Amino acid sequence: MEAPLMFFHNPPRRMLLLMLTATLLLASCNVGAAPSPTLDVNAINTAIVGTTVAQFSAQFTQTALAVPPATNTPVPTDTPQELPTLALPTFDTSGGALPTISFQSTPAAPGGVTPLPVLTQLPSSPAATQSLGDACNNSAFEGDVTIPDGTVIKGGINFEKIWKIRNTGACTWDEGYALVYIGGSNPDLDPYNFEFENSKDFVPGGSAINIPILLTTPCTPGKYEGHWRMRDDSGYFFGTIVSVYVEVKEKSSGCK
Repeated sequence: MEAPLMFFHNPPRRMLLLMLTATLLLASCNVGAAPSPTLDVNAINTAIVGTTVAQFSAQFTQTALAVPPATNTPVPTDTPQELPTLALPTFDTSGGALPTISFQSTPAAPGGVTPLPVLTQLPSSPAATQSLGDACNNSAFEGDVTIPDGTVIKGGINFEKIWKIRNTGACTWDEGYALVYIGGSNPDLDPYNFEFENSKDFVPGGSAINIPILLTTPCTPGKYEGHWRMRDDSGYFFGTIVSVYVEVKEKSSGCK
């Protein structure tokens, strides 16, 4: 009767035995298993940083290859141009209409230098004759009848200058026409005009006339001149210009 009571009163010993047995079984199951690897946090961080840097490097390399390299384009410079100089030619005005200056276009010369414009004389009007006039009114000087150019005359002397002039137009020089003083040593020579008032002085086309002008030499020594030109009944000048050139070297008794 005592034995059953002893077994009933010692349950902890039985429980301890069961726990020990279970522990031994678990230990035997883990024998030979590979140990779990230990994670290195620093190695993981280093790998992440290296991968990120490699990705950024590859991205920047691709971007640089896609952008074309910049080139230095030279800035255009202004080529200095020489200013054109116009030299006016001398034209013979003894015949035809007044000369006209025109500019002729010339291709640019090599080297960027613009050539000077070319001055050309336009052809005269077919209606104009030898002198500066037209088909109706024109004249031509044919010579000095008296007092050639450069004649020396004493001061204070009256003299008559005569020119031979031909009417080279088709219109008659009649009333309203005149040989008019247009400039010179006025009033030293005391010039005046020749008016066509008398019918005996009228000059038809193709005819010539000797036109006299009365003048007076100044008392002061020197060279003097005067110039005249034909004018029609409408007030227009035409034809050649006639002149007188004299020289005073000494006074006459008429000078005070």
